[in-house]
Amino acid sequence: MGIGDFNNDGNLDVAATEEFGSQSSVQILLGNGDGAFTYSGSYPVTDPEAVAVADLNDDGDLDLVVASTEGVGVSVLLGNGDGTFGEAVGYATDFPLWVAVADFNGDGIPDIVAANFSLPSGVFLGNGDGTFQPAVYYPVGAENRFVAVGDFNGDHKPDLAVPSYLYGNVSVLLNTGVVSFSPITPLNFPEQFVGTTSGPQTVTLTNTGTKPLTISSMTVQGQFAMTSTCRKSVAPGANCAVSATFSPTSIGSKVGAISIDDSASNRPQVIELTGSATVVTFSPTSLTFGPQKVGTKSPPQKLTLTNQGKVAVTVSGVTLVGDNPGYFNETNTCVGQVGAGASCAITVSFKPKTKGAASASVSVSDSGGGSPQQAAVSGTGS
Repeated sequence: MGIGDFNNDGNLDVAATEEFGSQSSVQILLGNGDGAFTYSGSYPVTDPEAVAVADLNDDGDLDLVVASTEGVGVSVLLGNGDGTFGEAVGYATDFPLWVAVADFNGDGIPDIVAANFSLPSGVFLGNGDGTFQPAVYYPVGAENRFVAVGDFNGDHKPDLAVPSYLYGNVSVLLNTGVVSFSPITPLNFPEQFVGTTSGPQTVTLTNTGTKPLTISSMTVQGQFAMTSTCRKSVAPGANCAVSATFSPTSIGSKVGAISIDDSASNRPQVIELTGSATVVTFSPTSLTFGPQKVGTKSPPQKLTLTNQGKVAVTVSGVTLVGDNPGYFNETNTCVGQVGAGASCAITVSFKPKTKGAASASVSVSDSGGGSPQQAAVSGTGS
């Protein structure tokens, strides 16, 4: 439901969606002012799921934004001010389940955000006349059903919170104002050996505003380092690069951040950094078997697991996982402690059950960081 004064008589009215069947529509119930309502009409919208109410074209009359799980995606119905609405105009997105309205880019014009079940959340920037630009998508969660809008960091800009049904968490997207980052996701570094430095990963910072962007400071936290081509001022439409490397000093998962103080916000812009540090290596990193007759067993191939650290590592288990673990056999000398600088062997053979490609991974659970360690194995049954 959406609630507002649709006919400007001072009484609250209701827009209610009927989601299923041939009668799927938005139905308008005009308030009588005494807590009772009078049905005044329906507007066809395919499988409407949620509705938001706002004045989208600044004419003083309330309009409707409807999320539809089938059909075009997000529909806009402009209000006439007398309790009636114009025909729905659609904006493409896939399986939206919730919509909200706010001015996300600070131009004084309402924008739309949709929480999509099968796509990232999409933001439709408003043109000011009740029409909207195509969606810009922000990767967040999975199987999203709702989106909430609020100023979560006190910078007077609307941010987003999206709960993920699949992952069981809530993602917060902070509004960066006239600064855009590409990519917008955290920089995630793959497994890195303790005491070494990764290759750089880079984020492009762009000033999307009409005035120069002033950068007063840029700092990095955690077991990461940073370089930047950004100077104290970034011209309108210009961009610069912020690069980070990962230099772990201890095993395990690591988090950090690059904080940027700039004129786009009274709060720091943040680039999140994550990485995983380990002292365990595989040599080689994968095994490939040649064509093998179904039901027969290949000659063995060997993986060497080495503890590159300065203390012993405990290996608690070695298993085969993945698509076809039953097509491979393994034996090993690894379970137990592997001393500093020492190695153990994992021997793998291929015994295909059917013709065609088969794949799996040798998975090692250990105390060396980054557990489980995995090495891919593959072969072809003939």
